[in-house]
Amino acid sequence: MNRFSSFCLLVISVLMVSSCSKDEVIVPLVAEEGEELSGGTTTSTNFSAEAFGFASPDLTFDERVTFGVGNSLFNQSWVTAPASTTARDGLGPFFNSRNCSGCHFKDGRGRPPAFDGEFSHGLLIRLGLLETDATGSNIGDPVYGTQFQDNSILSVDNEGTLIVTYTPLTETYDDGTQVSLQNPEYSFTGLGFGELNSLTRLSPRVANQMIGLGLLDAIPDATLLSYSDPNDADDDGISGRINMVYDVESNTMEIGRFGWKANQPNIKQQVAAAFAGDLGITSSLFPDENCPTPLDCDDYPNGGTPEIEDENLEKVAFYAASLSVPARRDVDDEDVLEGKSLFASAECIKCHIPKIETGSYEIIALANQTIRPYTDLLLHDMGDGLADGLQDFDANGNEWRTPPLWGIGLIETVNGHTNLLHDGRARNIEEAILWHGGEAQASKENFKSFSAEERSKLIQFLNTL
Repeated sequence: MNRFSSFCLLVISVLMVSSCSKDEVIVPLVAEEGEELSGGTTTSTNFSAEAFGFASPDLTFDERVTFGVGNSLFNQSWVTAPASTTARDGLGPFFNSRNCSGCHFKDGRGRPPAFDGEFSHGLLIRLGLLETDATGSNIGDPVYGTQFQDNSILSVDNEGTLIVTYTPLTETYDDGTQVSLQNPEYSFTGLGFGELNSLTRLSPRVANQMIGLGLLDAIPDATLLSYSDPNDADDDGISGRINMVYDVESNTMEIGRFGWKANQPNIKQQVAAAFAGDLGITSSLFPDENCPTPLDCDDYPNGGTPEIEDENLEKVAFYAASLSVPARRDVDDEDVLEGKSLFASAECIKCHIPKIETGSYEIIALANQTIRPYTDLLLHDMGDGLADGLQDFDANGNEWRTPPLWGIGLIETVNGHTNLLHDGRARNIEEAILWHGGEAQASKENFKSFSAEERSKLIQFLNTL
């Protein structure tokens, strides 16, 4: 069953009609039953600046204790070893942030630097050659490895400073209205250990909001495979693909579903990779420190082998998995319902699938839920404008995972900005839509053909997610 057929079934269940034509998507101007429950029964109803930080409400008492400990570990600042606080020493020697919440402030979304020389607030740069190792993982820059880290402990020089500059671009709607976009370019100054290899590609990636990760993890593999259409067999212009990635613990290739390129197979590995790359904290999954080639990390003190114990890593992973999704707002509003209909008619739902069922899962509260994440978790060619040119397992340089849209309307409330896309270049939802290309080009052109009022209603709908 392809993604369009899945949506047809959704419409049938609401309207009790007998057919759904690919050329005519019917979306009722009434809210579906339970549509506000984005995370099923695990949905939270707090819409404050803390909206992304609540536990799924159906956790057991013991799970809530684990959630609390994981929350503490997520927010604690790590320090240079040796320290009296041995449970949180071992930072660096190179890093982007001192704690997880430095990139995911309030469990939310990062942003690009606001000025030249500002340290990371959730934007990092992956580095890689056009080569992979035996597992399919990127081979990094010969000097700086697979990630540029713009901070370091006191006894060693920084790797350098990231510079982001923007060139203006203009998009014009069919009605003549113009919108100015900003096209980013990335460079470094003050490189401490020599120049990057001339063949090294840069892949900027901003930290995403943390909500609903366990629910996404609970979507059965078979469901994602049913959405996949790598050869565009139905000839609809959409060829979403699974990214098969390396699972470190099992030493097997598994379906990727986390990260901007769907390059991590599960939450634990995603968390461990972030500890290693972003904080310089080793784990049993990633035991090696990151040091530029001229240096030997063994020359610097560490916080143990590994620096985060498996028990604590598991608790952070549990915390990440069990963060709840805020409910939608204003689902019965007429303008919102019209915006929802326009979103469907623009065929955005071909990738941003509205409604999915989770399967069995180790966190019982997240199992067998009806969720509304607005994603298919597949790779899609988004065009040259968003390309990074870097292979990431099966993902090519033009492909990105469809990001879940739940929570998008609360990012400004939680994080004080509205920057979107994988590198935060879009300053709002409108700009994000106008950057779509490749497989999403037709949907963008549909959006551009709408009247100003229609565009406003579609964006109003998205802000309720």
